[in-house]
Amino acid sequence: MSEFKYLFSPLKIGSVVIPNRLHFAPHMTNYAENNLISDRHIYYYQERTKGGCGLITTEEMGIHPTDHPYDKLVDAYEPETIPGFQKLTRAIHEYDGKIFAQLNHNGMQGDSKISRLPVWGPSPGKDPIFRETCKEMEIEDIKECIEYFAKSALNAVEGGFDGIEIQLGHSSLVRQFLSPLTNHREDEYGGSFENRMRFALEVNAAVRKAVGPDFALGVRLNADEMHPKGGLTHEDAKKIAICFDQSGDLDFMDLSVGTFYNLYLVEGSMHTPLAYTAPLAAGIRSVINLPVFCTNRINDPHLAEKILEDGQADMIGMVRALICDPELPNKAMEGRTEDIRNCIACNQGCIGRMGLGHKLGCLHNPAVGEEKELGMGTLVPSDNPKKVIVVGGGPAGLEAARVAALRKHKVVLFEKAEDVGGQNIIAGKAAGRQEITGVTRWLVSQLNKLDFDMRLGVEADEDMILKEEPDVVVIATGSVPKTNPFPGEYSAPQVITTVDILTGKHEAGDRVLLIDLDGHHQATGTAELLADQGKKVHMLTSSLFIGAALGPLQDLFLTRQRLARKGVTFTPDIAVLEIQGTLAKGLNVYSNEIFDFDGYDTIVLAAGNTADDSLYHALKGRVKEIYRVGDCVAPRKTDMAIIEGHRIGRKI
Repeated sequence: MSEFKYLFSPLKIGSVVIPNRLHFAPHMTNYAENNLISDRHIYYYQERTKGGCGLITTEEMGIHPTDHPYDKLVDAYEPETIPGFQKLTRAIHEYDGKIFAQLNHNGMQGDSKISRLPVWGPSPGKDPIFRETCKEMEIEDIKECIEYFAKSALNAVEGGFDGIEIQLGHSSLVRQFLSPLTNHREDEYGGSFENRMRFALEVNAAVRKAVGPDFALGVRLNADEMHPKGGLTHEDAKKIAICFDQSGDLDFMDLSVGTFYNLYLVEGSMHTPLAYTAPLAAGIRSVINLPVFCTNRINDPHLAEKILEDGQADMIGMVRALICDPELPNKAMEGRTEDIRNCIACNQGCIGRMGLGHKLGCLHNPAVGEEKELGMGTLVPSDNPKKVIVVGGGPAGLEAARVAALRKHKVVLFEKAEDVGGQNIIAGKAAGRQEITGVTRWLVSQLNKLDFDMRLGVEADEDMILKEEPDVVVIATGSVPKTNPFPGEYSAPQVITTVDILTGKHEAGDRVLLIDLDGHHQATGTAELLADQGKKVHMLTSSLFIGAALGPLQDLFLTRQRLARKGVTFTPDIAVLEIQGTLAKGLNVYSNEIFDFDGYDTIVLAAGNTADDSLYHALKGRVKEIYRVGDCVAPRKTDMAIIEGHRIGRKI
């Protein structure tokens, strides 16, 4: 603990004392059931408190029937929410944690298809994601909204919460009133800075009056909308913060950045710097006396400690870091930082799932959202220890081996390469994707602490495995790239795969045609790597655009921006019919025109993989128990490899 002088010191917020400076900041989960707090919520939040986090703030909860941007939103204004609130807050208090409720109205960032009511906003306009023209709120609507904030706050008090945070950040009706980008009113709620502040100040005052003077109350303020054509700047945010501080209604200020115009700033991927909003927190903290919360890509306790030590913030918000490892605080406090499962900001299991309406998960941690069955304390030794052979040292095999070894099985892992990691290591060689290899690094670090036999550089065959006389065999041999996915006459080194490039097996010539059937980082990361090597790269896809799978991950904008700036060109809507040498013949999927793409030195294929499952089929029926996990079942992403490895490790 002496290593973290500031991080594990208490912080007083109003009348509430938070035991440390770690905050599980608000974020969407899609865990609600019938717009109420669910048991899944309770196990999820409690797991982070058990792991040592001092303060939990719930995901946003709606305060009015007009606000339903997605189905799985908790309706804080309904009295039916109170029993669920009480059950949740008791679960957090059981482990001496504190919990705040975040209240919000999303305003024009909503969808009437769900609410069947007009979307509200300060002025008529369309959000860039929902694209529905909102209704300009009348004075009666504004007054009603303020009343509903107060009504929802009273429900939170009765529900046992320790405090309330009002959302004024990236998705917020109140921010839309504050911002000249979205507020074009000409009455007392628009125009001047004082008028644009009016709604926010009235909401804060109404909630303060409802909850009383001693209840912790704060806001999540947008520290900079970062919009090129106006909107709230950081200097504007400072002025707003000063007004809030002087009002006397608030006890803290949490910060966010960006809006739905630039959502990649709200949910930064591994292509954004660590702690990229810390300078903004420092700017706000320099002008107010209230405690300031900082978040966004703070995934390490040493980084958090440095931010606190430098005086940039008073509280450290961690979201993905604590999703990935709920025990991060306890591990840091106990001097076990090497055991922390660090978030790699891939956004695949968390943001990528939520954006598609699925329940929150994590690529790296299969227990997320399944804490009741898979959380802390649920992994117990087997009553019948077995000899387990795992073939393949990629993420699926490593996770199966780790969990089986934790359960006291005797585990032997064969890996034909001289090192483990499989396609996780290959993926990390693409431009800007180095953090993805954190998956393998953590798995290996944990396996090295267990009673476990790893045999590298050994390509196991059926005879070798049968001689071991195993009780259980887990096949995790992965997949291999498709080398001839199109008709025609072609071969290496003129036609190669992205894996050939990333592993250094083949080099590309100066002019490259990259055929993208991936839509993910394998294609775009390889293209960027080639561009960084000075190659002239042209990307071809049958999709509407290059990087079609990157949108939900908040990686699309920055990826395309980098590629465009590095001279990579794109041709969408083309289905490749055949390849002859280095000529690709393509069909425009809409016009049915046929085009020849010629004049390239190398064609690079991102055309998918084929399961390497021959060993599984050779052994099936010849050993007592056999399972296969990961890509040798079907080529997919790392999250499924981890999940399947974990399930089998528990099942054995």
